[in-house]
Amino acid sequence: MKKLFSCIAIILATLSFAQNLKNFSVPKGYKKVKEIKGDLDKDGKNETVLVFDTDKPISAEEKDYKRVFYILKNDQGNLKIWKENSTLLYSSRMGFYPDGNILDIQIKNNCLIVEQHFSSNSRHTLTNKHTFRFQNGDFYLIGSYDNFADNCEFDFTNEINFSTGKVIVDREYSSCDDETKVPESFNKEFNYKLKTLIKMDDFKMGEHKFKIPGLKEDFVF
Repeated sequence: MKKLFSCIAIILATLSFAQNLKNFSVPKGYKKVKEIKGDLDKDGKNETVLVFDTDKPISAEEKDYKRVFYILKNDQGNLKIWKENSTLLYSSRMGFYPDGNILDIQIKNNCLIVEQHFSSNSRHTLTNKHTFRFQNGDFYLIGSYDNFADNCEFDFTNEINFSTGKVIVDREYSSCDDETKVPESFNKEFNYKLKTLIKMDDFKMGEHKFKIPGLKEDFVF
């Protein structure tokens, strides 16, 4: 009998939650960039993630537009807005070679993984990957990966798993000039625990940091 009441309570709570969400319709002037499906809250039902180029220009001359993504719940055939974010994604024409930019969004192990890659100039590429998990009623950042590479001189990686606290700092140096003295490459691993995980809505790339033990630089994410 207790199990029956528990099941009824869960069903009622789910129905109430869905009723409180707003219906989704594609905003006028928005252009769809990506669509994926997957289960993000372990309820056995797939959510839909939609990415759009908005009609809000970053630079009118370059036709560069702000991007937004929606996480949508399916309620009896109707899509409802569960989460909306416009701070995590780069603009549509970010970087030096916009046509070569990569935006890859996946749902894996009930987590949302957002990976972006672009060239900042003719030699430098930047790649970042952020992993979010739904827990305690919200989406939290549980993983961050950043790579900054020069096609001749260096390849730098900062990676952290916020669930385990494991941090990897990798610095690889090289040179296209045989006569140039190349700094020694190194790899450093240590543990760092955030006091409180960062919610998706509170996360802005490059605005969070902590000290790297034994180095003068910060770990920025």
